[in-house]
Amino acid sequence: MADLGRRGHRARGTAALTGRRRPDDDPLERVRAICLALPETSERPSHGAPTFFIRGKRSFVMYLDDHHGDGRLAIWCAAPLGAQDELVETAPERYFVPPYVGHRGWIGLRLDRDAAWSEVEAVIEDAFLAAAPVRLADAARAAR
Repeated sequence: MADLGRRGHRARGTAALTGRRRPDDDPLERVRAICLALPETSERPSHGAPTFFIRGKRSFVMYLDDHHGDGRLAIWCAAPLGAQDELVETAPERYFVPPYVGHRGWIGLRLDRDAAWSEVEAVIEDAFLAAAPVRLADAARAAR
């Protein structure tokens, strides 16, 4: 773990000097890597935002930066039944009900509030499992 911290520190210093960021410093690149590591996933813009799909059809994660001036850097994710109420109630500083998709049980997770990347990864995996066809979700669970 200490080595990761040193690399992250050097990357921030290098970015400050060159104006370039390492992929592991860019939240979109990190979200993209997590989503595209899942089976049969792809990315394309939807409603102006990077959106991740299963088999090119069903969305499971959207990445939004200051959506309509809301001031949030966040992902909107499909969620298992009942997860939205629980997460928003227990951690309202990180989770919220996103517009447009919240009525379908989706959750918003703020990335601008020091979210642990292990938590982001778990939320994305849960989103995938919630949205994937049964056989694909079962195969993904078995591969864990």
